[in-house]
Amino acid sequence: MGNRLEGKVAIVTGGGRGIGRGECLALASEGARIVVNDFGGSAAGTGGEQGPADQVVAEVKKLGSDAVANYDNVSDFAAGDRMVQQALDKFGRLDIVVNNAGILRDKMIFNMTEEEWDIVLAVHLKGHFNLSKHAAVVFRQQRSGVFVHTASESGLGNRGQANYASAKEGIVGLSRTLARDMGGYGVRSNAIRPRAGTRLVISDEMREAAQKGGAAGMAGFQALEAFGKANNPDAVGPFVTWLCTDAAANVNGRDFMVSGPLIGLYSLPEITTKITAEGGHIWSVDELEGKMGDVTGALVNQWPAKDK
Repeated sequence: MGNRLEGKVAIVTGGGRGIGRGECLALASEGARIVVNDFGGSAAGTGGEQGPADQVVAEVKKLGSDAVANYDNVSDFAAGDRMVQQALDKFGRLDIVVNNAGILRDKMIFNMTEEEWDIVLAVHLKGHFNLSKHAAVVFRQQRSGVFVHTASESGLGNRGQANYASAKEGIVGLSRTLARDMGGYGVRSNAIRPRAGTRLVISDEMREAAQKGGAAGMAGFQALEAFGKANNPDAVGPFVTWLCTDAAANVNGRDFMVSGPLIGLYSLPEITTKITAEGGHIWSVDELEGKMGDVTGALVNQWPAKDK
């Protein structure tokens, strides 16, 4: 066991399975003590059981560190306060928050219900806020702390995931704002966009759909299986752990791709082309029609209309 995080205490949400489990074990392997939060529900956010969190607590203790289970649902605002208080009561401090818990309710936007939208935003985006808000109070007082938030490539736009994509890109905005709000207090906040073969990605429903695609002459099932093998969820934990160490002291307000052997830093959005009206007057539609080609002329519609 290493000692890069010796004496530190971390809360990991969704820590009972997949990426979260790997994060708990990686943090513990460097000496951190862990509050393992996991509601124990299905990939859609239904049900709930204590087994996943309890199992990871046992695994952490086998590594020689210490852990305690928490079974709260992150979508509950008060749950964030309870998790923070549990860390303080059990271990006497809090140094790291890894927001990871999530669910899926994928639908095309014209088929998506209000409930399917609300629950995904509640678990992902509001869930990140619920814990971060309460942890920020402690971090501000002690003038130290690290946040790691779980965004997604889907936040850049992904078919059939309007709810999930909106929540995930909202998380990036939250992370960058936390970096600004809390940086002066010695606190860092970064986001990751993991590509991992978790139960959310490779579910029974996804396997069934991919199998049907393969039967129709498509490579769907083979591609899904290959994705899972190439993107082990355990590959995410070491990078998250590194972000929590002093070696990453200059990394704040950024987001990263983490995928198997690949780790990449995303650029921050910036204006690439622009036009400015002379004299500072407001553009008219007629003027824009003549000038906007200077800005958009090279653009191609990536998703054009299809024949009926």
